[in-house]
Amino acid sequence: MPPPSSSWEFHLPLSPDDLLRSGGPAQYVVQEVLPVGQLAGLLAEFQGAFRMQGPLAILQHFDTLYSLLHHFRSAPAAVKEDALELMMKVVSRHSSDLSSILDDLDLSPSECTTHLNALKMNCYVLTHLVEAFEMDSCKSGLAGVDPNGKSKKSRTMGSGFCWEDERQPLIQLLTQLLQLDLRRLWCGLVVEEEFISLVTSSCYRILEKPSISHQKHRATREAVTRLLAVALTHYNHMLSATLKITQMLQHFEHVAPVFAGAVSLWATEYGMKSMVGELLREIGQKCPQDLTRDASGVKGYAAFLAELAEQIPAIVLSNMSVLLHHLDGESYVMRNATLTAMAEMLLQVLSGDQLEGAARDTRDQFLDTLQAHLCDVNGFVRSRVLQLFTRIVQQKALPLARFQAVVAVAVGRLQDKSVTVVKNAIQLLAAFLSNNPFSCKLSCADLAEPLKKEMQKLQEMRDKCTAATAALITPAEEWEAMEPEVRATVHQLLHPVQGENEEGEEEETLEVEQTALSTAEHIIQLLRKLNYKDAVQLTQKAVSRFQGIEPFTSSSELEGDEETMILGILRTLYTDSHLENNIQQPLPSGGNEDPVIEKQLQSELVKQEMLVQYLQDAHIFAMKITEALSLVSRMMYESSVSVVQEAIEFFVTVSQFGVPQALLGVRRMLPLIWSKEPGIRETVLSAYRRLYLSPSGDSERARAQSLVQSLFLLMTDASLETIQCLGEIISEFMQKEEIKPSVVQLLWEQFTEKVQCSSLERRAAIMLLGMMARGKPEIVGSNLDVLVMTGLDEKVMGDYRLAQEVCSAISKLANSNKPAGGKNCAPFRLPQTHLLFGRLSEVVTEGFAQPNALWIPFMESAVTLIYQLAEGPDEICAQILQCCSQQALEKLQELPGVGAEPGTPPSSVPGGAETLPTFLLTHLISLVGNVALQQVVHLERAVSAELRRRRVLGEEQEAKKHVGSSTKEKSAKGIENETTMEEELGLVGASADDTEAELVRNICETELLDGKQLLSAFIPLVLKICNNPGLYSDPALSAAAALALGKLCMVSTQFCDSQLRLLFTMLEKSTLPGVRSNLMIAAGDLAIRFPNLVEPWTPHLYARLRDPCKRVRQTAGLVMTHLILKDMVKVKGQVSEMAALLIDPEEEIVGLARNFFSELSNKGNAIYNLLPDIISRLSDPDGGVEEEAFRTIMRQLFSYITKEKQTESLVEKLCQRFRTARTERQYRDLSHCLTLLPLSERGLRKMQDNFDCFADKLHDQAVYTSFIAAVSRLRRSVTKLETKALIEEMEQKLHACHNRGMDSTEIPMEPLCKEEGKTPLLEPGKKRQVAVSDRRRHRRPLGTANRHEDSSFVTPQPRASRRCRGAAQRQSSQKPVITFSSDEENSPEDDLYAELTEDETPSKVTPISRASARRAL
Repeated sequence: MPPPSSSWEFHLPLSPDDLLRSGGPAQYVVQEVLPVGQLAGLLAEFQGAFRMQGPLAILQHFDTLYSLLHHFRSAPAAVKEDALELMMKVVSRHSSDLSSILDDLDLSPSECTTHLNALKMNCYVLTHLVEAFEMDSCKSGLAGVDPNGKSKKSRTMGSGFCWEDERQPLIQLLTQLLQLDLRRLWCGLVVEEEFISLVTSSCYRILEKPSISHQKHRATREAVTRLLAVALTHYNHMLSATLKITQMLQHFEHVAPVFAGAVSLWATEYGMKSMVGELLREIGQKCPQDLTRDASGVKGYAAFLAELAEQIPAIVLSNMSVLLHHLDGESYVMRNATLTAMAEMLLQVLSGDQLEGAARDTRDQFLDTLQAHLCDVNGFVRSRVLQLFTRIVQQKALPLARFQAVVAVAVGRLQDKSVTVVKNAIQLLAAFLSNNPFSCKLSCADLAEPLKKEMQKLQEMRDKCTAATAALITPAEEWEAMEPEVRATVHQLLHPVQGENEEGEEEETLEVEQTALSTAEHIIQLLRKLNYKDAVQLTQKAVSRFQGIEPFTSSSELEGDEETMILGILRTLYTDSHLENNIQQPLPSGGNEDPVIEKQLQSELVKQEMLVQYLQDAHIFAMKITEALSLVSRMMYESSVSVVQEAIEFFVTVSQFGVPQALLGVRRMLPLIWSKEPGIRETVLSAYRRLYLSPSGDSERARAQSLVQSLFLLMTDASLETIQCLGEIISEFMQKEEIKPSVVQLLWEQFTEKVQCSSLERRAAIMLLGMMARGKPEIVGSNLDVLVMTGLDEKVMGDYRLAQEVCSAISKLANSNKPAGGKNCAPFRLPQTHLLFGRLSEVVTEGFAQPNALWIPFMESAVTLIYQLAEGPDEICAQILQCCSQQALEKLQELPGVGAEPGTPPSSVPGGAETLPTFLLTHLISLVGNVALQQVVHLERAVSAELRRRRVLGEEQEAKKHVGSSTKEKSAKGIENETTMEEELGLVGASADDTEAELVRNICETELLDGKQLLSAFIPLVLKICNNPGLYSDPALSAAAALALGKLCMVSTQFCDSQLRLLFTMLEKSTLPGVRSNLMIAAGDLAIRFPNLVEPWTPHLYARLRDPCKRVRQTAGLVMTHLILKDMVKVKGQVSEMAALLIDPEEEIVGLARNFFSELSNKGNAIYNLLPDIISRLSDPDGGVEEEAFRTIMRQLFSYITKEKQTESLVEKLCQRFRTARTERQYRDLSHCLTLLPLSERGLRKMQDNFDCFADKLHDQAVYTSFIAAVSRLRRSVTKLETKALIEEMEQKLHACHNRGMDSTEIPMEPLCKEEGKTPLLEPGKKRQVAVSDRRRHRRPLGTANRHEDSSFVTPQPRASRRCRGAAQRQSSQKPVITFSSDEENSPEDDLYAELTEDETPSKVTPISRASARRAL
């Protein structure tokens, strides 16, 4: 039992243990910490005492509650809950009692001390219970269950107690207590700070829990805010709160928005604006270096500043100066927060046209700061500022005067290296477009014309106003301007030099007028004509004649000074307004205009200047947007999905503002419909949906016409790739039924010419119908007769392109009956007698004898359509082929002299190749090749699929019979039998598939080109044309024959094997780019169909990558890209030829090469494995590339090396490669490659381990500089002392070897060369020139000798000796060296030389010879 409360004082302890130690005779000390078992009974005693004594019962039972706090973790939950409930009642009762006690003026000091001790004890127990429950709640929340092992839900339902529900009334109770005037308990003095800290500490403890920011705890947050507001306003808690808030912001990031809302409330509703200043000053005083190291703390500060500036920007603005130094700090997070606060003030406080001067200056300073940080060193800051400017523009808070400057910087940010910056720059430009104050149409061409016209008008108005202004000059102002010259003239006349007076007297002709007024008028006219001399002389005479008469009178003081007197008279005459009005009335004057008119002129001039300025700004803005278009269009194929999506959205926005160049971007985004990223594909579909599926118009018909016209514009001059991509999009829209029937109806009307339209629009209409038929084939199927009768009528030969598109549209029916759901449906086929095939046969045969370049593309479409849809297409095409060949023979027989000598062979027919129209042979050869290819496709696809379908259908019928005949006795084993049957059927199916494939293969090998077949009759003709390029020199014929040869090779392995030598010889030696391009395509197809046959010829495929013709190089690049990515050719060191395309002068080919390596980088470690060989070949002085080009290629290739293990391994390989390098150029190339790798500590150790490999090369300055650069870059990124020591050691070794090498190279080399009889070494520059010229010689596959030689083509011989030579070289070496696969192969010159040498022939050799042109004569 403690002594009476008036004899002791309860001191709030710094820690609970302090209450167990005596601090003085009058200080309360806990007597005993009671055991847990007694707490329930003692708590009941306290409850009984509370009923008797009220809140003062705590004075006798404090030890009980202290013991509960001491054993809180181990105490029963019921006891803790009862204690909390009891203490809330005690404090509530005490608060009610104190409201009347504090009003008692006769309160004695002893009573005051008693209530103070009770208040402290009650608050101490209650607040510590709050903290204990809060800590217990946090721990149970982390564990997922409460300390007793029960879940929160079960506990809540079992005991009815939930701590989160108890917090709000508890905080409200403490708030009610603090609202009392507690100072009387402290004898009218200030309430001790420890007591306020005791009460508020529970609030801060509650806020530390992350879940407090959830919406369901909003009432608790508001209660805490009000309690702290009372502490701030009544108990001077500002300093403690400031320190506590800053500490919590540093350690608990989630409290930033909570405290921002609280501070905003305190400043606006409680008048605590100084609190904002204190907090901002405290944050502003944080050391920037400390903030850089404390990443978690700075995030809290930044979030708090941003939230606070958004809620109370005006108050933050007045304290903004304390934060500005963070803009120069190292922490980019604080820079972002400060800039965000500035943006909020610009949006909410410093916007509008009614700003005062100081506010306007502040606004301009903030905008200058934001604009400067668009070029911040940190990408996150640049990105954030772009976002802020986007908000400013969207809310129209950016002054018009800054529009152009910010747009220019945003366009510059499009080339930023940070993906996020680029994305936000695109968003900012889109915001500028959407909120531009200029026009809804921003075409530079449309704006330039009115700008020019208005500028001319402005100049005319300025000239007019200048003249009017000149007339408004007062006479006094005019006299002031002319007075110096008049004074000089008076002085000259009154004080003449000898000789001038006589001359002047001779020239005197002026006479004085009859009256003084007329004389004065004459003098004024002379002055206005700037005739000062005559005016002065006339004034002298007038003064002597009209003495004393106005205006020629003067004061008596000036009579002695004649010069001053004359000047005074002249001034009076010119400036006297009364005199001027009397004199000048008869004279014309421009100064009498109405002042109202003059004011109106000035007003119109100002308006015109504003209009011109507006047009200039609009034109500049449109030019900037146009400049941005080219940059954004390149970003559509970036690796970042978000950047690609923003670029697409930007072009949609630009298109809506009528920028003509936007159509290029809209077309450029089309190929993205094939993207593997679903987000990009959906963005493209959404973009075209917004651009084309929401047309403007009053009626359904008008909207359909608008949509069709927009699509026509997109298709105008579009490439084939663009049309294919657009077809995919239209098909997708059609499948989703987003294109309305009115659009389809309008297209049919245009195609059938029911609506007047041009031929181009008609062709575009059928193209669009074909695209729609991909998604909905019945569009074509229900109108097939219309297509045939209209599109393939007698006018078809006048427009083969329309007929070709008709065939393409009808071909969509071939895919209309695909098996769905695993059903075996018969394919859609039309009978041979259908009108479609009759019209196609007629059009093809009738157009065969007509010289039209569009016949071949149409013929290919027609033959393809026949094979897709006809029953028995081979018979139809055989008839077409016979008819066409018969026409050619008839033409040949009509030629004079053909039948004169019956025994003459075809090759020696006089003029056979000269008189027979070449286009006939071209048409015939093209038809043969296409029929052969389509026959193979038909057999391997349609026939094979039909055989498989029929087999499966028969097997299903057999299975049904087998199931129907099974007896009920076998029902127990039904499942097992069924499984066994399915397995057997599966094996039978696999075997049958092989049988069917073998059947088709056998037909192709033995029957299609057999001598009895129709196609075989044309093979000699194709071979003769291909073997006699001198005789058949027409480019179109040669290209068609080459393509036909490739197609015929696709039929049979045997025929392909026998003609590969001819095909590749033509590929190497033909002088026609069309032939080489066609054969490259054919060779690519053969490599897929017969890979084993083509594999020995792979080097000659790579050789075309160096072809002098752009078209052939591009074709070769496309073919090799497909072959390599599909693993149809072995990727060796020859892939360096693909790498060389990265420096091709043609941008399209460079893009193709980049796309190839980008796709190749996705195939595991492909580029990593190929890099050593590529480096070896490209750095070879005999067949590589120039040094600068080599570096450009390597920069691109090394960008794909991202794995650390790959980097380490390449460092080791490159270092070891120095041993086998032969020239200084190779040393420099290898060292430059090392600088492109992101060197790590392990990589540095690898470099150090192989130091001996390159130590002797460090004398070269370029090599030494590269190694130093690689090591220095690593130094900037490491922090370990051990690694820094390793770097210093490496730098010292590099420096030592470089200096030692430099000393050794100072020895003169000429005597050594002379003594040993060697030629002195060339300078590096000269050596490079020789290498370049030599390389150019070897890269030219079409040499003069090859073009003019007439001998037989050289047959390649087997290349089996390469491996033997490589093995012999390895055996003869005396020491092991590091080698790459490229070192073991022949040099590029041997592989790629135009003349096929003996060692380049595959193992199978069948010599052929071509008929010489000279033998034919």
